Amino acid sequence: MAIDWADLPADVRADVESHIGTVTEATSIRGGQNNDLAALVHTSTGPTFVKGVRGISRPMRFLRNEVAAAPLVTGLGPALRFALDLVGDDGRGWYLAGFDWVPGRPVDLHDPVDLATVSAALERLAAREAGELQGLDERWAGGDMWSQAAELAAAEVTGWDIDALAQLAAAAPAAVHGNRLAHTDLHADQFIVTDGRVHLIDWGWPAAAAPWVDTAYMVIRLVEAGHPATDAESWARTLPTWAGAAPADVTAFAAYVAGLWTVFAAKAPGPGARRRAAAARTYAAWRLGSQT
Repeated sequence: MAIDWADLPADVRADVESHIGTVTEATSIRGGQNNDLAALVHTSTGPTFVKGVRGISRPMRFLRNEVAAAPLVTGLGPALRFALDLVGDDGRGWYLAGFDWVPGRPVDLHDPVDLATVSAALERLAAREAGELQGLDERWAGGDMWSQAAELAAAEVTGWDIDALAQLAAAAPAAVHGNRLAHTDLHADQFIVTDGRVHLIDWGWPAAAAPWVDTAYMVIRLVEAGHPATDAESWARTLPTWAGAAPADVTAFAAYVAGLWTVFAAKAPGPGARRRAAAARTYAAWRLGSQT
């Protein structure tokens, strides 16, 4: 259950304030699912977005990933102000991180101006090296998503050739191999536009990958937003980041993501997860039909 700033143990709040100053106002930010605490706090040093998780968990790993990525995303994402491993007076472990607050709005994936903003951000992102981040190919290695999808979400994959999809998806790790910085979870809400600039937020899943990977993810998000797959990929083909994307590699990517997101939606059902999985399957089906 999400908590407010005032619900943190007093000594945990004091440790955070030792890095950013005395908090005079705090507003909880609802909507995310990966943090026990998400709050905009105000101090004499300015506003800070504070995220926190209790105990050892997948959300803690995501937050640690975000902290690890911070030096790589300078100028692309919010700057890291602090990261703390703490044990509160409640005896529980806490991991907290503070980032510069980025006000603004998400992009509109139906607005040509905003799509140009997305294009420019993807180009800047793909130009960055990923440093020591784990490769997306390593993250994806050895996972048979389509067998799981057939077991967990039979209704959604009825009529799909599971063996053929599994074979295609098996080629995905090699297809996405690369040394470029990839966000791997981009969607409209992750592009925050303010004063003519765009920031990419929520770096819980960073990876080293081929430079076209985040653009391919955005193709699926465009499909999710209602664009036909042919139009979504036509948009991608106009971008410099797509230039090195071999058709067979893109099809392998689409097959893997469709299986992966179908499994995710089956394990953690919700309208957002189902929409995302359906969009990924739509794109994969189009790729399999077009083979272009």
